[in-house]
Amino acid sequence: MIRSEEARRRAVAVAQMLGVAAVYYGSGRLGLLREVVVHGSVVTPLWPPTGVALAALLVLGARIWPGIALGALLTITATSGSFTWSGLGIVTGNTAAPLCAYLMLRRVGFRSELAHLRDGIALVLLGAFAGMLISATVGSGVLMLAGKLPTSSFWLVWSSWWAGDAMGVLVVTPLLLVLRKVRLPRRNDRWLEASVLMIVTLVAGLVATRSSLSMIYLVFPVLIWAAIRFQLPGSAPCAFLVSVLAIVAGTDRVGPFADHSLVEIMVNLSLFNGCVALTALLLAAIVAEQSNIRRRTERAVEELQALVEQFAPLPRPPARRTTDDDPPRGRDDGPSSRS
Repeated sequence: MIRSEEARRRAVAVAQMLGVAAVYYGSGRLGLLREVVVHGSVVTPLWPPTGVALAALLVLGARIWPGIALGALLTITATSGSFTWSGLGIVTGNTAAPLCAYLMLRRVGFRSELAHLRDGIALVLLGAFAGMLISATVGSGVLMLAGKLPTSSFWLVWSSWWAGDAMGVLVVTPLLLVLRKVRLPRRNDRWLEASVLMIVTLVAGLVATRSSLSMIYLVFPVLIWAAIRFQLPGSAPCAFLVSVLAIVAGTDRVGPFADHSLVEIMVNLSLFNGCVALTALLLAAIVAEQSNIRRRTERAVEELQALVEQFAPLPRPPARRTTDDDPPRGRDDGPSSRS
């Protein structure tokens, strides 16, 4: 019985690792559909596998890291057509970055519900900005040591690599953390408003990223609407949709990205996607935190009211008023013992 239980756990762990590797590889192939070549190095404005890797670690734990390494290995091999020692270095960096980000988040007590502002700030600073320094530094350094990247272009490739990995965490990780709790809508849910929100997000995103009138900031009122009304389950999908539309427009060089150099497009995309992700993530965390505080306050008031009612003294009966016809107290009106 013990052996069968242990074998079942191992089988589940292996299946989870293979599943993470498959999702990592699939998201990598999707990310490479909009790849950008900077001085011979392939980078993307948004690298979804980093978000997939960190979300898998937050949900399944550190034991899932071999699946991340396998997914990174398959992605690098499919991209370059062969596997070399430089590819091994990139795989190491792409595995170590989300793992270190996960360990730092655990260290500060991060909660994957993202219902507090401190959790949103931790994901931004530790998960995205700090953790992805590892993958960008290792990847760019390996390419430079292998002679595939000129020394003069190191910082350009490094910044593009870091921005793409960080955007993957900021945009994809919250979305996956929301999707793992998805359920069928109920009749009393605001499904009609949610449908209208997604349609408005799509229209505003297309207008903002494809219009030549510099209307790219049109999406922010929509993100505010999503965060206030639906918190992270609403803002995360909207931010993901807007970021994808912006990347497609940027790589096609249309709308506000027309007549710009490749470096300018990468910088604009990084700043825009970063602002979109931060607005959606942090505002949703603030709204969720305020809602939790209000619910806890209401519950405390109800408990206090019940406690007061429990220990309140019972009402005393009203005092009986005497009249002249009442016999005086302490006097025996019975027959006298004297004859």
